[in-house]
Amino acid sequence: MNLRPIDIAKKLEISTSALRHYEDWGIIPPVERGPNGYRIYTELHVAYFECIRAMSLGFGMDTTKAVLKKLLKKEVDEALWMVNEAQAELHKERQKAEKTIQILDTKELDHLDTRGKKRWMTIGEIAKETMIPASAIRHWEKRGLIEVSRNPDNGYRSFSPAQIRRILIIGTLRAAVWSLDFIKEVIRELDHNNLEQARRMARDSLQYLNGVNRMRMRGIRYLDRLIGLTEAEEQKGT
Repeated sequence: MNLRPIDIAKKLEISTSALRHYEDWGIIPPVERGPNGYRIYTELHVAYFECIRAMSLGFGMDTTKAVLKKLLKKEVDEALWMVNEAQAELHKERQKAEKTIQILDTKELDHLDTRGKKRWMTIGEIAKETMIPASAIRHWEKRGLIEVSRNPDNGYRSFSPAQIRRILIIGTLRAAVWSLDFIKEVIRELDHNNLEQARRMARDSLQYLNGVNRMRMRGIRYLDRLIGLTEAEEQKGT
């Protein structure tokens, strides 16, 4: 069945210009035109449009475009692995959020090792411990979010347990797209030993990530449906 652009736009609650953008981006199958020059959309096009709308909410448009371009090239497994990689990154962000909440809920904010002395760590050790890239930590240092001591013997950055906690908090809040200015306010409260706001924001960040995951699951359902329709269309042509 052929469908008019205006009917699809109304169904998806978007503009007809958005449909043309998707076509221009090369993320839907080629569109034929009728004798009057109007675009002729099919049920398969509708499935693509629905998938784009559903996936972009959770994965963002860049990932959505990359996945659908793979699908159009019949590279289904590559498309699915791309989705899987994005989900793996989201899972890491969730782990960081949970670890941050756990650290904020501890009674002793400055962790001591078994010998009763503060344990200092290098930036490489911090990156491994927190799953946050060293480049991001350096950037936060430049932006004034963290103050880093230097080892007097070798000049390398040295991080205390309190700084580890701060880095985890920054990473968690950044994953939930809080602004750097807002994060500075949270860190300032933390410096004054006012942990309640930091705890609340960390939990809000975890809830945000849970929401993103739910939106992604919905997008994946639409992607799976689209793959099924695409494969059925291919079988008809054989």
